[in-house]
Amino acid sequence: MRKLNKVLAAALSVALIASACGGDDDDSGGSGSEASTDGLPDLGGRKVTVGVENAYLPFNYVAVGESEGQGWDYDAWREICRLLNCEPEFVAAGWPDVIDQVAQGELDTAADGISITDERKEIVDFSDAYMTVQQKFIVGLNDDSYASADDIINGDAIVATQVGTTNFELASELLGGDERIRAFDQFGLAIQALIAGDVDAVIIDDAAGLGYIGENADSVKTIDDGLQSDPLGFIFELGSDLREPTNAAIAEMRSSGFLDQIGGKYFGTEFTITYDDIEG
Repeated sequence: MRKLNKVLAAALSVALIASACGGDDDDSGGSGSEASTDGLPDLGGRKVTVGVENAYLPFNYVAVGESEGQGWDYDAWREICRLLNCEPEFVAAGWPDVIDQVAQGELDTAADGISITDERKEIVDFSDAYMTVQQKFIVGLNDDSYASADDIINGDAIVATQVGTTNFELASELLGGDERIRAFDQFGLAIQALIAGDVDAVIIDDAAGLGYIGENADSVKTIDDGLQSDPLGFIFELGSDLREPTNAAIAEMRSSGFLDQIGGKYFGTEFTITYDDIEG
């Protein structure tokens, strides 16, 4: 099993937990089959369909040899439904199509590390932010050409990223267009292109980047310069009656320490699942 770069993982763990910290709580959540917590909205056992990619560490994934999904999104929505008295039904959905599926009412919500942007707000409603991540560059471990983000931005580096993401949008903005961008359907393919020498850098948020480093720590490294802070939220169909109850649950998870707890679980050094360990 490949392991995360522990120094990077520890630093990210501190940053993410700090952004979602609260008190102490050792309750990892339930199925949502019981009545809601006192003072919170009661959804009466309602089923809530939650779109997940199941290929986006550490937010959602299916481990090799298993059939049940796991990850930060699963724990978060099980706890939300425990608090609100609802039943989460996780539905595999591709990126970025999942945004349109929610916008069209085919899914109640989606949890896939989705950045809150004004453009997306035109077609979906967002919950309050539950986490903030930093976009950064990843380069070859032994590539001394790029000591800083400015070296990549102001040079002639070819940058890889994933289609339909804020990472792509930021790359286009920083590089003055798309000429130096190579877009892939999945970030894993972008990382492999970097390792193969087909591109010079990858732009990705630090949370997702951890999952791609794994044993590739002997091939790639992160440039520490933060490029942009992205708040993440759950999405809903415009006007959905689930938005406000979900916000109430997020506030409760923050104050109870639950966000702190799962932040440590999935973004700390104890999390060693990598893309080699999940179903592709």
